[in-house]
Amino acid sequence: MKASIPIRTRHLFQELDLLLITKLKSISLDQWDCPTLAGHWTVKQVVAHLLDGNLRSVSIIRDGFFGEDPGFISSKEDLVRFLNRLNADWVRAMTRLSPQVLIALMEVSGIEYRTLINSLKPFEKALFSVAWAGERESFNWFHVAREYTEKWHHTQQIFQALDPKDQSLFSERLYLPYLETSFRAMPYHYQDLDGPNGTLIKITITGQFSHSWWLKRMDLGWQLLPFSKLKPTTQVMIPGELAWRMFTQGVSDEEKVEGLTCMGNLELAEHFFRMRAVMV
Repeated sequence: MKASIPIRTRHLFQELDLLLITKLKSISLDQWDCPTLAGHWTVKQVVAHLLDGNLRSVSIIRDGFFGEDPGFISSKEDLVRFLNRLNADWVRAMTRLSPQVLIALMEVSGIEYRTLINSLKPFEKALFSVAWAGERESFNWFHVAREYTEKWHHTQQIFQALDPKDQSLFSERLYLPYLETSFRAMPYHYQDLDGPNGTLIKITITGQFSHSWWLKRMDLGWQLLPFSKLKPTTQVMIPGELAWRMFTQGVSDEEKVEGLTCMGNLELAEHFFRMRAVMV
């Protein structure tokens, strides 16, 4: 559990939910079957997955009801397999529901879900850690921020499938908290990559706004810094529309090469390209 600066996201869930519900109410029946970047899932299946997230969180965290026993979990891979099976089972069952019913359930469950996350005390231990950031224990604020990234990127998968030109979620207000949370995975991602102390990596995201992150090699390992005036060993510039896809396995190696600008130590830059901010 890291004593880092908290990322505020609780106030954004209602806005994100409203954008999604408004979009879903405006589309045709055929558009629910549009493919998305979420593997083989369609728009309807991603919506079903978001509904599952609402209902499962309220059941587990508010009511203490875990449902299916995962059995013995001895590794991250065991957990991922269990979660993937749960997700697949749920999405398969939701094929029998109409889009109208899914929307109604999203609206009702969204209220319960937002009430839940607003009730959590930010600096108390979360029930679930943020494993993709290397934490065995996390504070509630980080758990909630992780949940925001989950909702943001699935909502963006839906928006991109329906209208690739839609920029609604790329505003600084909505996108920067997603990025800030995702970048907390950097020290963990680089932990096994050695380098001399003082090695400095600068990553800049561009688009509707521009923001940079710095990762520095220190005595105790890699550390994410809020700012640095020193000249970086490596610089990477990433278009905002590409960054979220990198973190969620939604971009090919060819697209990375074409879309990124790198300067300095290419090994350090290329290692960043493999960073993920989801459980995989």
